Amino acid sequence: MDTSSLSRIEQEAISICQDLIRIPSVNFGDGKGDEAAVAAYVIASLAEVGIASTMYESAPGRCNVMARLEGTNSNRPGLVVHGHIDVVPANADDWSVDPFCGDIKDGMIWGRGAVDMKNMDAMMLATVREWARTGYKPPRDIVLAFFADEEAGSIYGSHWMVNNHPELFAGCNEAVSEVGGFSVTVANGKRLYMIETAEKGIHWMRLTATGRAGHGSVMNEENALTRLTDAVSAIGNYSWPQRYSTTVKALFKRVAEVTGKAYDEKDLRPLLSEVGFAARMIGATLQNTANPTMLQAGYKANVIPGSASAVIDGRFIPGFEDELNSTIQSLIGPHVSVETITRDKALEVPFEGDLVDAMCAAILKEDSEAIPVPYLMSGGTDNKALAELGIIGYGFSPLKLDAEFDFMAMFHGVDERVPVDGLTFGVRTLKDFLENC
Repeated sequence: MDTSSLSRIEQEAISICQDLIRIPSVNFGDGKGDEAAVAAYVIASLAEVGIASTMYESAPGRCNVMARLEGTNSNRPGLVVHGHIDVVPANADDWSVDPFCGDIKDGMIWGRGAVDMKNMDAMMLATVREWARTGYKPPRDIVLAFFADEEAGSIYGSHWMVNNHPELFAGCNEAVSEVGGFSVTVANGKRLYMIETAEKGIHWMRLTATGRAGHGSVMNEENALTRLTDAVSAIGNYSWPQRYSTTVKALFKRVAEVTGKAYDEKDLRPLLSEVGFAARMIGATLQNTANPTMLQAGYKANVIPGSASAVIDGRFIPGFEDELNSTIQSLIGPHVSVETITRDKALEVPFEGDLVDAMCAAILKEDSEAIPVPYLMSGGTDNKALAELGIIGYGFSPLKLDAEFDFMAMFHGVDERVPVDGLTFGVRTLKDFLENC
């Protein structure tokens, strides 16, 4: 793909994204990860243009990078611009390319992290490198943060940084990060740009069933495995009631206006078919969810174990955490206990104010037909940790996407890739936003 006609910042966003993908920074969970090499790349990339940064190692190999750029008006509250530098594992046998190749093929950059979220990391680096070369200062202080461990609860990343180095975020009141500002082409061809203003909360829990151990050949009405699988089945098959947050209502009201479809606040599901590839993710934001993800039990074919465990990935709508937890308790039965593995808050902030106006203006500058809208994200980001410091976070890593490109399938998916022209759109938009926020 010929990129010679692109501007320097666009070329750098592409090449940096490729470089970052080619540095495996896999997070296997349970504390097993290593961001050291990619953190060193970030530090070197900043140092090359005279930007000083510092690495903070929360555990061996678990590395965070921080830098502060002085703005023209340091009396204004600062803005945290953050990304995570870890990625989930990739099984090479399932991919059509090397998961860490970073190659450009079919107009896309391929590899683990291409959308989650080394594309945004690259846009951040390309933007501040351009500023450093030209001597530009942003209108307010910018705190750059490249966090570890986002893919496993941020224990060694943003939460560790907030708990151990809150001074680095002093004076900041707002933040932007991943999974926002991307385009969704609705059924009539109009483009919505979804800015993340809310996140579901997280409750990962371990279920443990106890029973009577014994020989596999005899009757056993107290089988721990049976008790566990009954509980897991009940949770996995439960139909959660619809629960609509302020953000969800605002999004669907706009979808109805844009498409000319009916808006019924009592049941928003008929409008899901209008939002293209985003329907699956948006559908998960209309209710709490709880998905069984792991099972562990037994050690021999003819031995009934005395206990068995499972992991449940619970996500709750802002304001409905208690409903999630009480429902799980009602479904599991008397011989199953619940232990919290990871718990993090839900977030919801207004789709208004100067920062949101700057996001919308930057998108509209690049796409005059854009329709910016708020949305609730089914997952979570490092904005949750920053919220502990009173910092209001948004998802804004802009991308203009073709209607046929299934963006949401790229997250943690096989053959993850990002369109080159989407990335170049994104870095132009991000730069304009940061220069006018």
